[in-house]
Amino acid sequence: MEEMHPHLKEVLFTEDAIRERVAEMGAQITADYADKEIVLISVLRGAAIFMSDLAREIKRPIEMDYMAVSSYGDGAKSSGVVRILKDLSGDIEGKHVLIAEDILDSGLTLRYLQKYLSSRNPASIEVATLLRKKTRAQADIKCRYVGFECPDQFIVGYGLDYAERYRNLPYIGILKDGIIQD
Repeated sequence: MEEMHPHLKEVLFTEDAIRERVAEMGAQITADYADKEIVLISVLRGAAIFMSDLAREIKRPIEMDYMAVSSYGDGAKSSGVVRILKDLSGDIEGKHVLIAEDILDSGLTLRYLQKYLSSRNPASIEVATLLRKKTRAQADIKCRYVGFECPDQFIVGYGLDYAERYRNLPYIGILKDGIIQD
């Protein structure tokens, strides 16, 4: 059993559960894109760990690219204002794009990103999110691949952070009350 970080009140998804689910997602993506090449795009920094693990489970030729998008700053809630901090390095016109996202929370950033990437005329755009929060105010976003549903709590680990901390935890957990400063 993994030792829980002292700032966490609960582990939601263990390292083994994450590994198993990412392997299942990779197998499904491999089957769905059997005759297509994929451009796998990570939204930095949170999704980098998920995308790396997912890429190793996809048994198809893939390109990997990265974007840095901000809507949170150092806060715990999305500001609603999306900024592109780092754009793609390559061209996606006519290619099958798969956005690897760490968590679908409000959906505002992902909705903006889908619209932004659509203007570059890819053959398709789909989303693979490791986590989808159960929130009432979530934008209507179609995720073709979802790892886990999770509660509407502030979670960290496996790339997810609070003020740039906890990303390196190998599991995903809920922060204790009082850790988050609004």
